[in-house]
Amino acid sequence: MVNIPKSEVNEMKRKILKALRGSGGYVSGETLSKELGISRVSIWKHIHSLKEDGYIIEASPKGYKLISSPDLLLPYEFPSLEGKIHHLREATSTMDVARELAKRGVETGTIVVAESQSRGRGRLRREWLSPEGGIYFTIILRPEISPIYAPRINLMASVAVAKTIKRLFGLRAELKWPNDVLIQGKKVCGILAEMDAEMDAINFVNLGIGINVNSSVPQFGETATSLKDVLGREISRKELFRSVVTEILRGVYPERDSSVALLPQNDIRRRAQKQALLAKADLLEEWKSLSATLNREVRIATPGEVIVGQAIDIDTTGALIVKGKDGSLRTAIAGDCIHLR
Repeated sequence: MVNIPKSEVNEMKRKILKALRGSGGYVSGETLSKELGISRVSIWKHIHSLKEDGYIIEASPKGYKLISSPDLLLPYEFPSLEGKIHHLREATSTMDVARELAKRGVETGTIVVAESQSRGRGRLRREWLSPEGGIYFTIILRPEISPIYAPRINLMASVAVAKTIKRLFGLRAELKWPNDVLIQGKKVCGILAEMDAEMDAINFVNLGIGINVNSSVPQFGETATSLKDVLGREISRKELFRSVVTEILRGVYPERDSSVALLPQNDIRRRAQKQALLAKADLLEEWKSLSATLNREVRIATPGEVIVGQAIDIDTTGALIVKGKDGSLRTAIAGDCIHLR
């Protein structure tokens, strides 16, 4: 069973951190007790717990002073998301934990994040090495769209990661079909989606994302890289995580934007808007503009055959269209894609 941290504990830690950060100096236990409505003993216990999390908090007769914060993806570091984040120091795989939570009926947008994974996995059951310093998380989504559009969730997520990397670090990130993000031709991010659906409705889609951030990846040789290796410095994982998650949730649930919220709503209109989310042409055009696969010779190993030719387009479902040497067109819905040249 998954051990889910109590949301009220995370909320109290967030409030204590907010008070310490806002003071710029020491805050007495008595002041915190009065402001937060809990005993000084409870304040001490929460402070002790924060220290165990990695926060450096100085205690003196004057009170408590926050010295530094760890670069951990803890719920109370993300005020707008804290109620949905389940943080684990280590997980076998965030996908495994998320699947159990999804079956238990947790709400859409719930996130499972781990500092490391002992058996992280990518597509085709491959291992995804997940040392500390990376970002590994799964978002549980319940989009009201037809299952036929589910593959576009992968496209949307890869576009979100690439756009965020460019905005934060000025790096040109490219997309390899079906779900890899590359920098300088090397993999920096992998995306995995697992769906539970019926004939005409999605129960949930678990979207798993692994990003090589502050860890070096020499074990991959020429096939992978990390943001630290490219930039020559460590970066804030918290800022990157917050930005990627925000971009993805905005893509899946555009009705949260104020411009959409102002429109008159009813069940039919709302469902149509959500259907339009992944059906819109803009998403395909964005993906194409970032693609490292289109217009290249590729070899795709699908479950039933091997397709070789030039990748010329993606169709409305996100499948890759490949033109063979004989001029024939083949469509790959899923598979292992290798860039030949």
